[in-house]
Amino acid sequence: MSDAGKPMVVNAHTTPFLPYDLKGPVEPELSWLPVSFDRETQCGTYLMRMQPGAVTIEHQHPGMEKFLVLEGDLVDSDGTVFGPGDLVSYDAGTRHNSCTEGGCLLAVFEWRRP
Repeated sequence: MSDAGKPMVVNAHTTPFLPYDLKGPVEPELSWLPVSFDRETQCGTYLMRMQPGAVTIEHQHPGMEKFLVLEGDLVDSDGTVFGPGDLVSYDAGTRHNSCTEGGCLLAVFEWRRP
């Protein structure tokens, strides 16, 4: 019997996360769990965990990005505070960085318009 049609299940609480290095050097206060992310195309889905006090490096999005805050708080470089349940969208070319006071867990979706 084939696995076709069966869902892929990734549990954010039991699956080990990896060191986060998508924007260049490893950012030690961040970790990620690739679900369907392709490094070559920079498209797909992943979970990202930020430890309390973490700050991302400033970066520019090559494509579209959406993220859903699952747990915790996230503060964008413009001062906007996001919390659980917030779904945030960025256009290609957006430049920013983010930080968290208490830590957070995000579901991130990156893609390019056809």
